[in-house]
Amino acid sequence: MEISLKRVVSIGTLLVSLIALVLLLKKPAPVGRPQAPALIAQNAKSFDQKLDDFEQATSTPAGAVDSDLASSKAEVRINSDEVSAVLAQSFGNSGTAGTPTSDEGAAAPVIKDQQVSFEGDLVHGQFLTQIAGKDVWITISGHLGERDGYATFDPTEFKVGDLNVPVSLVNPALQKKLSEERDRLKLPDNVGNLKVENSQLVMQQK
Repeated sequence: MEISLKRVVSIGTLLVSLIALVLLLKKPAPVGRPQAPALIAQNAKSFDQKLDDFEQATSTPAGAVDSDLASSKAEVRINSDEVSAVLAQSFGNSGTAGTPTSDEGAAAPVIKDQQVSFEGDLVHGQFLTQIAGKDVWITISGHLGERDGYATFDPTEFKVGDLNVPVSLVNPALQKKLSEERDRLKLPDNVGNLKVENSQLVMQQK
């Protein structure tokens, strides 16, 4: 039986669409590791303690430190487990923190779960949200930085489910959104640099 070229193309298009749909809904390899409630509390406490120590170190009045230490700037190093623990507490482990409000608008996504990890100088984030009523994992990786007192993010990878999406297609919309949310990206006055280094989040004194 002869099969027309048009029929072949139609079947091929259908198969590609099905594969894309499967990849979109497929859960990707996790970027982080789950933490038990007790470990979440412990890592969140460590996070708070490190920030308190950094705040104290950067608020020391001028002239109150030895001259040998005056040229060294304070810094804090935070690992991904500590960041993930704080995010887990912020989201209440239920995703309610992402629920739209009247201030955020009806288009605000509902974040049902999240994972964060640091690798070398990259940050990897994974977020479970809903697209067209289906649970979908969004994975994004990139470089954190600082410019004019504000945090910056330059993506290097973007995935929906297990499907890679070209960064060039996503970055313009992402940067536009970050620009709209610029006030939320303002760094504390005592922070002069922000980066991921040796698989840790590093904040340095201004």
